[in-house]
Amino acid sequence: MASMLEFRTPGYNPYAVKYSPYYDSRLAVATAANYGIVGNGRLFCLGLSAAGVQCEKTFETNDAQYDLAWSELNENQLIVACGDGSIKLFDLGVENFPVMNFHEHKRETFSVCWNPVTKDSFISSSWDGTAKVWSPTRNASLKTLPVGCCTYSTSYCPSNPALVSAVSADSSLRIFDLRTPVSAKYHLTNVIPVHAPATGGSGYSRLADGSIYSGTVPNEVLTHDWNKYNDTVIATAGVDRVIRTFDIRNPAGGPLALMTGHEYAVRRVAWSPHASDILVSASYDMSVRVWTDGSTMPQHVQPPVPSGRQPDTVRAGTQLGLMNRHTEFVTGVDWCLFGAGGWCASVGWDERVLLWDAASLLRG
Repeated sequence: MASMLEFRTPGYNPYAVKYSPYYDSRLAVATAANYGIVGNGRLFCLGLSAAGVQCEKTFETNDAQYDLAWSELNENQLIVACGDGSIKLFDLGVENFPVMNFHEHKRETFSVCWNPVTKDSFISSSWDGTAKVWSPTRNASLKTLPVGCCTYSTSYCPSNPALVSAVSADSSLRIFDLRTPVSAKYHLTNVIPVHAPATGGSGYSRLADGSIYSGTVPNEVLTHDWNKYNDTVIATAGVDRVIRTFDIRNPAGGPLALMTGHEYAVRRVAWSPHASDILVSASYDMSVRVWTDGSTMPQHVQPPVPSGRQPDTVRAGTQLGLMNRHTEFVTGVDWCLFGAGGWCASVGWDERVLLWDAASLLRG
């Protein structure tokens, strides 16, 4: 690969990386000592210059850091999810200590996401089986959304501030609508069984080769992300190594597309902010892969079934590129919002942050 920058985090194993939504030259990395098993965490705030990737500031925490999110209100602030169940808000203009501490989760906080629409709240999820909505100005959470099992990832819809999602160890994708009354299943509106076959519409769906899609054995879902151009489509991935996309308007319809190729569990997926069909995935197989979900490609039309009811076809996504420069589990990946539309950052347990041009992969 022609274009790649590198930064090392000696003594700390990265878990997540996020580009700043304000600057193309700023990003942050959440890390943990001893692979997050025991020890403290360190937040690295990095800047890009003519001299390469430079560390501009670090913040220490008493426990591992598993995720982070930049504030949508203040360009110098970001939140970090910690292994002691807390969420800490740091300000680049304040030395050493967080400006706010949010601590209600009873187990590890594993995911955080800032509301990209109203910008006045963020959400967290935890191994304690809950997701919580917070205001950055209040120590107490605004809402608690019960999931019931280890919740690995949570996110806001990119266009509707009232819709939030979560994926968990029970093989489910949950959609919550905060506009509904709390008495209505604690805002829960949809539960999509990620590994189940279609049960609505024609009752089943076909794979691209014409065979019937019968689902797979349920497995933990570790990550998900909303499509930035089609706000009803969500990509999920996890222990079974398969990336799936779903339309939340049809929770019983099964997956829209399947992307296979990873050899171990997929730890992170992220839709491109520059193209509606492109996403990137990071895996424990030490690779980062760039995919198209096939939504912009012409599809082969299946012959009609005898009953006359045409089943949906599960698209087969295509791998467009492979980045395999990491030498340990890849735990985080993110797209830069700016520029020509191809730069990604990835982090892994090899104590490395790699910045690379995904467009060079697509060009071959």
